[in-house]
Amino acid sequence: MRIDLHTHSTASDGTDTPAELVRAAAAAGLDVVALTDHDTIRGHAEAVAALAGLDRGMTLVTGAELSCRIDGVGMHMLAYLFDPDEPELARERELVRDDRVPRAQGMVARLCELGVPVTWERVAAIAGDGSVGRPHIAEALVELGVVPTVSDAFTPQWLADGGRAHVEKHELDPFTAVRLVKAAGGVTVFAHPGAAKRGRTVPEQVIAELAACGLDGIEVDHMDHDEPTRARLRGLAAELGLLTTGSSDYHGTRKTCRLGDFTTDPEIYGEITRRATGAFPVPGTGGRRA
Repeated sequence: MRIDLHTHSTASDGTDTPAELVRAAAAAGLDVVALTDHDTIRGHAEAVAALAGLDRGMTLVTGAELSCRIDGVGMHMLAYLFDPDEPELARERELVRDDRVPRAQGMVARLCELGVPVTWERVAAIAGDGSVGRPHIAEALVELGVVPTVSDAFTPQWLADGGRAHVEKHELDPFTAVRLVKAAGGVTVFAHPGAAKRGRTVPEQVIAELAACGLDGIEVDHMDHDEPTRARLRGLAAELGLLTTGSSDYHGTRKTCRLGDFTTDPEIYGEITRRATGAFPVPGTGGRRA
């Protein structure tokens, strides 16, 4: 089985619609794909509907990537198979989403103060119906020739945490995120915890404290982790009794990674589905009637 548990669509900051993402995942030979847009589940219904049009069976895992912050360090929490209607978690997702627009507008204003002729109208157009975020601003910077790639915008010079144009937004405390997701029957995995090139990373002691509070796993195999980082994280996971996942963090053309570049072991996936009680993976029928 080929299992990719971290992807994004136009519901947040990917370039594929949810339906296009499902079709692309099937074409890439994936057996399981998780849709984990930032702080939203808006793409789930379209993704589920797209399963019926596939000519091969593939399973969809519903999820989200929650924006968190602790001691000034940003982090992302992957949440899988939670009850989408659980009110407290839904309320927090809405708070984060609602803060995205004023935060993005503030970053555009700071860029203008730095002499970059970026406009809010262009950033909003790039975001379309998605939850606006830094990748949309980064794409605008690429169009203007300020940086060569989207990734190059995520530096202290521009949009990285603490960078010259960075503006903070409402983000969850990660311990609260774990509690809320678990209460909604979901499973939590700390996304790309060793991605140092994005900025400061969360100390291992905090990961240990999160594990003691119910964190299920950490994402180990990821494009932003080199081999020594992966080895260190595997050792930490073994020490703390955490699951280890691998994922592409696919964003369509907005990043260079491809669907299935990194995958999760089927036994780990089985354990994630065993722990989840809020929702269940959605199996496709490969064009056949269920």
